[in-house]
Amino acid sequence: MTSLWGRLLPPLGSVALLLLLVGSSGSSSSHSMRYFYTALSEAGQGLPQFISVGYVDEQPFTKYDSITRRHVPQVPWMEKVGKEDPQYWETQTQIAQGNEAVFRVALVTLRDRFHQKNSTGLHTWQVMYGCEVGPDGRLIGGHVQDAYDGEDFLALDRHTLTWTARVPQAQEIKRRWEGKTHAAQHANAYLEEECVEWLGRYLGYGKESLLRTEAPMTRVTCKKGHDGQETLFCQLYGFYPKEIEVTWMKDGEDRRPETLTGGVVPNLDGTYHTWLSIEVDPKERDRYRCRVGHDSLPEPLDLAWEEPGSSWGLVVGVLVGVTLAALALGAGVALYRKRRSRPEGGYNGTPVPLTEI
Repeated sequence: MTSLWGRLLPPLGSVALLLLLVGSSGSSSSHSMRYFYTALSEAGQGLPQFISVGYVDEQPFTKYDSITRRHVPQVPWMEKVGKEDPQYWETQTQIAQGNEAVFRVALVTLRDRFHQKNSTGLHTWQVMYGCEVGPDGRLIGGHVQDAYDGEDFLALDRHTLTWTARVPQAQEIKRRWEGKTHAAQHANAYLEEECVEWLGRYLGYGKESLLRTEAPMTRVTCKKGHDGQETLFCQLYGFYPKEIEVTWMKDGEDRRPETLTGGVVPNLDGTYHTWLSIEVDPKERDRYRCRVGHDSLPEPLDLAWEEPGSSWGLVVGVLVGVTLAALALGAGVALYRKRRSRPEGGYNGTPVPLTEI
């Protein structure tokens, strides 16, 4: 059986392409590619016993499961790969079918290690791995993690090139992987090379979606609180990419410690929304501004609360978003007419030697 380390690819200039893509865009955002594999001890309620999903920038782009037994695209832009390389999806399907078989064996072995061989409950084995590149297109992070029954099992430490065992049952596997298999070195090499190369290619195919910018629609509201105080809310909708800087300022001074935030949350259309609030004295309300920084904005916005009926913030957000999205799309098309690489094969293996569990 083919090793699950994946197939080493010839140097195709994908790293240079990634540097060209991300670095030339002027973006301050990072990009990532991650794969999630899950094996179940038994099927039921429509759930497949094995499933793998690939994500680029949190957008699912490929999928395989034990019901369909086919590796298929999840976004329209991935269909371009099959048109340029007719064998791409068949190759990926064969690799995924091999992964499915090995994952099932590994799960049986793990159940035995946890003395659950004869148990009837549902058990799971999961592997998550991927890489992230910074605004300059260079690797800034990577991870390989395993979990059994939803709890951490083993994780790669890229700094020491060792494995961190989270439970006693993982100690023996840790020793084996750090011995004859040199698993940590192989996994780290994948993150630094193949992962970055394929991320660059996929960003190329999905440039209109993944490298676009959409400016936030903005709204500042005020709500009366207790003890005569008020709460100012800064709300931002429909922005992309995910990275955004939002801060309440008082007389130009950052008041971050006094604020509450709901975090950055995805919308169904692939954009994001968030909010930030701060409690203020009504007499000092006019001294506060919500400062917003985002790749879609030529310069940060300073937003103040306005009397009800004014929708200027929303109008500004829409106009800036439409204009800059059009400019970004035009630049992306021009860039990719200069250079585009053709995929050869593909990568859908997992950088952990599951046959050694």
